[in-house]
Amino acid sequence: MNYILFDGPVRNQLLPFTYTRPVADIRVGILTIREKWELFLGTTTTTVTEDYLSDKYPMVELEENVMLNASYLPNSELVELISGLKENQAIFKGDDIIAFYTTDTQEDIDFDTYEAIEFDNDVTTIAHTWDIFSKNADAIQQDFDLITDGRTSQPIPVSNNVIAPEHIFIEEGAKLEFATLNASSGPIYIGKNAEIMEGSLVRGPLALCDNATLKLGAKIYGATTIGPHSKVGGEVNNSVLFGYSNKGHDGFLGNSVLGEWCNIGADSNNSNLKNNYVEVKLWDYETERFAKTGLQFCGLMMGDHSKCGINTMFNTGTVVGVNANVFGSGFPRNFVPSYSWGGASGFTTYLTSKAFEVAKVVMSRRGIEFSAEDEAILTHVFEETKKYRKD
Repeated sequence: MNYILFDGPVRNQLLPFTYTRPVADIRVGILTIREKWELFLGTTTTTVTEDYLSDKYPMVELEENVMLNASYLPNSELVELISGLKENQAIFKGDDIIAFYTTDTQEDIDFDTYEAIEFDNDVTTIAHTWDIFSKNADAIQQDFDLITDGRTSQPIPVSNNVIAPEHIFIEEGAKLEFATLNASSGPIYIGKNAEIMEGSLVRGPLALCDNATLKLGAKIYGATTIGPHSKVGGEVNNSVLFGYSNKGHDGFLGNSVLGEWCNIGADSNNSNLKNNYVEVKLWDYETERFAKTGLQFCGLMMGDHSKCGINTMFNTGTVVGVNANVFGSGFPRNFVPSYSWGGASGFTTYLTSKAFEVAKVVMSRRGIEFSAEDEAILTHVFEETKKYRKD
């Protein structure tokens, strides 16, 4: 069977992260949503997404296809139900479509003609940006169970101070010495060739993904994901870094999400709790106004390729778009549009020519090419987000 992940109606609620990727390629827990589905299904998947993303994330359609809503995280009960789908059958959760069977000859889908199968069991969904960190503890546990089932961890070096070692899994090539690891409140997963430097204090749940690094004396509270090739120092609480992003120095990051290729300057901090303890509001790209999150703790949402200078301060519930560069004293506003350059004293437009020069250098340092597809996607984002910038 051919499986295709589609963005679904929540894509706009997951901006700025879905400006540069399909919903399926959001990382929550240890794995991306796509990686979770592919492990459960035992096969590769392709994507239905926005036209401007489709060159990098193409769809492969065969004679028989099962379409999967990428905002739903797989579990064994759901996958078993999906594996048995037949023609003209669809799985629903209330009014939401989770999966449906289709053929390459069907130009339009009329679900009134489908047999509706209701999925009554619990399932995790990622429908808002803040779900990425607020549901990360459950996602880490689910991924930990999936990845480590029937496998044996590498031994924990004896120099480390360890609590609940049975909930710690170390992949081949990982390095850790003279660190404190407390997995009593959630698992700790240490990926291939990852490193935890001396003096680090870690409380799970933690996903330290392949080739990621915790720097000397880092203080990490769960539930936190540090994506592949990311470097983290200072204090981090309940945050997700998708990959290839750095917060390498002292400073606090809490209840936050960083996309790929982000950099947080030394001694930068974000607030994750308002002084009056009221519910946090976040910028909503769909309504183009600030919307309630239902959360008391909510920090920074930063899109791909964005960066901040040393000693930057972010207010509670700040959204920074794609390819923004924030610096200077004082608090910048709670919504920083994509391709903005500046800080509390004001912003100008960060021209694509300059932004792409930086992206090429940053990516080449990790041995990755800034491709024509990447440039086309980021150029589209620049044009799409013009309305938010005021020069």
